Amino acid sequence: MTETRREFLKTSCRALTMTAIAAEMTHLGLISALAQKRAENSSPEDYKALVCVFLSGGNDSNNMIVPTYKEGYAEYSAARAAQGLAIPQDQLLPIQPPSLGEEFGLHPSLTELHELWNQNRLAVVCNVGTLVQPITKAQYMAGAPRPEQLFSHSNQVEQFQTAVAARSSTTGWGGRLADRTAAINVGAAIPMLTSMAGVTVFNNGDSSAPLIVEPAPTPLNQVLTLEGFGTGADEVKRRNAMRIIREQDADKTLVAAAGFLTEQAVNVSQQLSVDPTLTVTFPNTLLGNQLKQVAKLMKFRKSLNMSRQIFYVQLGGFDTHSNQLSNQGALLRELSQALKAFYDETVAQGIADRVTTFTMSDFNRTLDPGGLGANVGSDHGWGGHHFVMGGAVAGGNFYGRPTSNGTILPTLVNGGPDDVSTRGRFIPSVSVEMYAATLARWFGLLDEELPLVFPYIANFPTTNLGFLN
Repeated sequence: MTETRREFLKTSCRALTMTAIAAEMTHLGLISALAQKRAENSSPEDYKALVCVFLSGGNDSNNMIVPTYKEGYAEYSAARAAQGLAIPQDQLLPIQPPSLGEEFGLHPSLTELHELWNQNRLAVVCNVGTLVQPITKAQYMAGAPRPEQLFSHSNQVEQFQTAVAARSSTTGWGGRLADRTAAINVGAAIPMLTSMAGVTVFNNGDSSAPLIVEPAPTPLNQVLTLEGFGTGADEVKRRNAMRIIREQDADKTLVAAAGFLTEQAVNVSQQLSVDPTLTVTFPNTLLGNQLKQVAKLMKFRKSLNMSRQIFYVQLGGFDTHSNQLSNQGALLRELSQALKAFYDETVAQGIADRVTTFTMSDFNRTLDPGGLGANVGSDHGWGGHHFVMGGAVAGGNFYGRPTSNGTILPTLVNGGPDDVSTRGRFIPSVSVEMYAATLARWFGLLDEELPLVFPYIANFPTTNLGFLN
């Protein structure tokens, strides 16, 4: 019966543009004692949101974060300069993370993020990747467990989004996080999860499903429009007739669930009947328009009774096997401008310390380039660096776990102690679980619930990397 009910709800949600599934779980009594306890202790003003920015294709973070101190830049340059993939040292935007005490540089396209770094609103989490358990180069060469189909786009995207590297999973860690924290959103008019980039496994839970919203420039009041439920006399009659129909057999669980979803869809369409004005001007780009729509939805957080929200946006094009210098530069510029506009809008809305934005990607790319000159690129790698942005972020610093050299950054040498090949595919020292658990705990996940969202979390040494206050 459980599977039948789940499929019924999923079908109903698709027909209603995925609205209200998270709230419906409360009405079906699928809230754990832990979640109920948390709901009783939460406040309607206790708003928090996570915004996942997925850099699709595998972002080359070796060129996003570059050591500029003498020995570090020499290693980087030795690996990349001959084929034309090294960024000149004087073009990099200077940063100095206290955790390492050395000088580094951001990619020159990240001007706006450099500003946020200087304001302590941006942090870097180093050498993150999919893992089954911590692993050394020697253990890897001896055949120790490693992620399925390592270096494959589709598999590594799935594993980053599910936090399950040892097997396939139909649910993502965003969806499972929503499952466990659904009770905080009691009375919410829309699901906790919203995707601006279609359906992804990240947003799928056992009992949670996402609201799918078109990005700007589509006005927000046009993305959830239900025809025939306005204020005209015939439309009022139609709504009253539907209400009477929904009241029939309301004691039956599935009928009640379908009726509730229908009513929620009508209510949401009415509540989102205006397209809100934002304070900040967003760039008219793919990512800018996605984040603009996220910001608009956040403006309705109180009227929709939302205490927790999880958003998913995506920027593609990072599969840079060739023409990397120009292509990645343009993509990172788009990322930087869109993230800065979004952060500034959260400041204008008074929720900057309640919104945490973070990046994910398929994998890093090889330190060793492929091709030459203008056509130079890089191939599929493993552990890479990610940004976390927001008012609650302990910014202006690097975070991570020690690699073979004792620092949180791998040795930038092809075939070196952190490379499982001869091309600079670096073993992650931070698992997706450690990265995501730090975000999830800030969001409100209880320690007792961590294994329910991250099945392999017990394999790793920490659930808090310290980058959130």
